Amino acid sequence: MNKKEVFKLAKGFRGRAKNCIRIARERVEKALQYSYRDRRNKKRDMRSLWIERINAGTRVHGVNYGNFMHGLVKENIQLNRKVLSELSMHEPYSFKALVDVSRTAFPGNKNMAPAPKKEGLSILV
Repeated sequence: MNKKEVFKLAKGFRGRAKNCIRIARERVEKALQYSYRDRRNKKRDMRSLWIERINAGTRVHGVNYGNFMHGLVKENIQLNRKVLSELSMHEPYSFKALVDVSRTAFPGNKNMAPAPKKEGLSILV
């Protein structure tokens, strides 16, 4: 990269990293490495967030995440994790229908007891 491109990318950096070409070139190169790495990590983090949300939604209905997903695969329901997490947050009745379908498809889902309900402040009083 030439000097002009380096300084354009180094805009906003602290200290001499924004106006001294040797330091700026090193910092820009490292910043580009970080951005390359984190574009991949972002996908990984989003997938784990979706899985956490699905797991929380399924445990409310007494099924764990692995058994829920296995039941969906056995029923040939091809919804991705992003859609399932959105359903668990914004469409609880639709998600409960999916949990019920998964529960009937995989016998391992029937053994789990539903999670106990918490009463909130009445426990403390």
